[in-house]
Amino acid sequence: MTNIDKSGTFTLGGRAVRRLGYGAMQLAGPGVFGPPRDHAAALAVLREAVASGVDHIDTSDFYGPHVTNQLIREALHPYPDNLVIVTKLGAKRGLDGSWNPAFSTQELTSAVHDNLRNLGLDVLEAVNLRFMFSVHGPAEGPIEEPLTALAELQQKGLVRHIGLSNATTKQIEDGRKIAPIVCVQNLYNMAHRDDDALIDALARDSIAYVPFFPLGGFSPLQSKTLSDVAGKLGATPMQVALAWLLKRAPNILLIPGTSSVAHLRENLAAVELNLPAEALIALDQIATGG
Repeated sequence: MTNIDKSGTFTLGGRAVRRLGYGAMQLAGPGVFGPPRDHAAALAVLREAVASGVDHIDTSDFYGPHVTNQLIREALHPYPDNLVIVTKLGAKRGLDGSWNPAFSTQELTSAVHDNLRNLGLDVLEAVNLRFMFSVHGPAEGPIEEPLTALAELQQKGLVRHIGLSNATTKQIEDGRKIAPIVCVQNLYNMAHRDDDALIDALARDSIAYVPFFPLGGFSPLQSKTLSDVAGKLGATPMQVALAWLLKRAPNILLIPGTSSVAHLRENLAAVELNLPAEALIALDQIATGG
């Protein structure tokens, strides 16, 4: 079994977690909507992740909706003392599977209680507020009202720590004036490096950065360079992408997702991969089209 201690640790809120975690989004049905294709397999993935040393799981009650949280509860409750479950608010699902903003105080309050109920928790360790001002990525928009509402839920003891997702640098700066921010979750990978400066700034302030879609997500990264590097190292492109992210900055926490135990093991094995200097130089060229 892979020793994921090699990934190192970083503080998420008040807890030190291993830098290689697990994202539960893919456990829901197609389009992150409805039940999993294989219920037993989904439970097996969650149990294998924790048995392998994963102590940081990313989820949301709008995955399914409700599906991934209910699977997590079924598979892992009562939870290990060291397990940190991070969830997200800010969206709701339409009957057609659409993703719709849900930023009102009432919607956020309801979402916190949905997460608590479906996860079987009395308090949420960390909650990311996801902004949805543009379908193309982070975009400016008003954050004071929803973040203040979430901070009030924190003061009531329902949420321990707050993070931001799909956020601009300005929103993060403004958000930190309203409440302490312990993590930022944005799209970032070797081909999409808009947050390079942000990652380094957050590292200086001991704030975790949690990149999603390390291989491009719904539109997988196609790169001959990446494939060539993976081939030379006897690794998969995903393993190389994860190893590169672990190397990129000490505050990066990874949450690769899968619905397959075999793929989970492949992802966790990325901690064993040593990227030589020439590989890092080649991979750094991907963002510039090299």
